[in-house]
Amino acid sequence: MKIAILGFAGSGKSTLAKTLSELTGAPVLHLDNVQFLPDWEIRPPEEKQAMVEEFLDSHLAWIIDGNYTKLSYERRLEEADQIWILLFNRFTRFARVCRRYRRYRGQTRPDMAEGCTERLDRDFADWVLRRGCTQEKKRNMRDVVRRYPQKSHLLENQRQVDAALRLFEEGRL
Repeated sequence: MKIAILGFAGSGKSTLAKTLSELTGAPVLHLDNVQFLPDWEIRPPEEKQAMVEEFLDSHLAWIIDGNYTKLSYERRLEEADQIWILLFNRFTRFARVCRRYRRYRGQTRPDMAEGCTERLDRDFADWVLRRGCTQEKKRNMRDVVRRYPQKSHLLENQRQVDAALRLFEEGRL
């Protein structure tokens, strides 16, 4: 099983990836972990691309969480058996980011690159609430559903995610 998970910051992509990995045994690649080096330094583009390609090439099953459209995006969507898209509203996502910050403050969370301690500053808050979820980005996510209707699951709240996970566990999704 190959699963691509897309969604905006704070929507629960990494948590969902972990849950699906536990259910399937498929390895997870967190693209935030690929994007960043310690202290939030951005990894060079060719290195990021090589990491993603190597992961895709070396696994028969996988779960990849993150958008990062410059990192084998079309290949991920094409090869995925399922595409889970989390389009939670900005206030729910911001509340989740705040809870995550309280939980991991001063630490590196498990799905993040080593040395990237959890942060919540004005710039990231603006990303979560405004810049990271523009109408164009929402249209692009919905376009994925139009392009891949048979394998896309558009989920807009936690209740829908929980219901989809139940169906997945039952083998009906």
